Amino acid sequence: MLSRTRISELANKLEQEVRINGWVKRLRRVGKKLLFMEVADDTGHVQLVFYGAHLPAKCPLESAIAAWGKVVEQDGRVEIQVSSFEILSAAIEELPFVVNTERIDANIKQILDYRSFSLRNAYVRSIFKIQGGILKAYRAFLRSQGFNEIKTPKLVAGATESGASVFKIDYFGQAACLAQSPQFYKQMMVGSGLERVFEVGPVFRAESHNTARHINEYTSLDVEMGFIESIEDLMTLEENLLNYILITLNQDFAAELKLLNVYPLPVLKIPRLTLAEARNILIAEYGHVMEALDIDPQGEKLICQYVEAKYGSRAVFLTEYPLDVRPFYTMPHRTIPGVTNSFDLIFKGVEITTGGQRIHQYDLLLERALAAQIDPASIESYLAVFKLGMPPHGGFAIGLERLTAQLLGIDNIKMATLFPRDQQRLTP
Repeated sequence: MLSRTRISELANKLEQEVRINGWVKRLRRVGKKLLFMEVADDTGHVQLVFYGAHLPAKCPLESAIAAWGKVVEQDGRVEIQVSSFEILSAAIEELPFVVNTERIDANIKQILDYRSFSLRNAYVRSIFKIQGGILKAYRAFLRSQGFNEIKTPKLVAGATESGASVFKIDYFGQAACLAQSPQFYKQMMVGSGLERVFEVGPVFRAESHNTARHINEYTSLDVEMGFIESIEDLMTLEENLLNYILITLNQDFAAELKLLNVYPLPVLKIPRLTLAEARNILIAEYGHVMEALDIDPQGEKLICQYVEAKYGSRAVFLTEYPLDVRPFYTMPHRTIPGVTNSFDLIFKGVEITTGGQRIHQYDLLLERALAAQIDPASIESYLAVFKLGMPPHGGFAIGLERLTAQLLGIDNIKMATLFPRDQQRLTP
């Protein structure tokens, strides 16, 4: 029995008998004795040629099939002269939408209702192949820098940052919630002696946003490291990490990036501005006043427009955020009252990273927790390690889906999320 040959391997099998599997994309009959069928698997597509007695009587588009035959070259292209054919599972004839086109002609609700089927479209499938490549490169770079991958609980006793945006659940009679972040755990692991840690995992935010940039469950790429000198260490690490990812994607996913019309992805040299400097630039250059302490979405777009014109960069680190808009564990600035040693990375007009130095002294951390009206007893297991020699440390978190969307020029984050969860969607 012939083992399966992937379509991308057929060029190495000329004049050999092979078996392929895939989905039927197109049919073209020529008279009663000749049929051309285009079949695709996840590695490519190929034309099957049927003669005479081997013609299938009926084969709906998108049916899953197996075919046997000889690999030949015709007009510079590989094709298969079919000797045997089997429909493994026939598709219904009324498909929800057509996927054998350059782009799917359907609205986002239809696409997400049939999410797994939508990935049979090469454009959509490329998004998630690239996203897998981001994860692989993220892990490879951090391991090369001495980081250890960890996995932390997603069922927790309390909120990491505030109680307002958590999904509360009953845990065998106890109050619990879904984790907003692995923040406490990754800090504890720095103090454990592992020193440099990272995680890939889901986080949950019970926020009522209904925008093209928000979802309620996303994948967070978290990094934490000990014995830092300043947040410059963290920003340099992230800049090097992102450029490693971009270079790797250009090498390994050129075909997919070209299909999405974003090849090559340019490397980043990321300038640093303080939030106060950004505020002044927005007023002076665009007449845009930031009403809140934090930068608003319009401000994010405009500051990226500014740095691209001035520095040729699509991204900018903004630093020195106020204490009032940062979690209690963020290290206060040494010399500027009311300011923190923290940063955001704004990439192509959207914030994709929040990071900063964390407080490592127990007394200061306890003081900041009390100022934030957090009961120390509720975070006792977190505080304990700070009594036992916690090094200066810090880290950051990147939203995988936001990073994917911004890299690939996707307007709605849900299209860069395999199975998005928002206020209206809990299935599929």
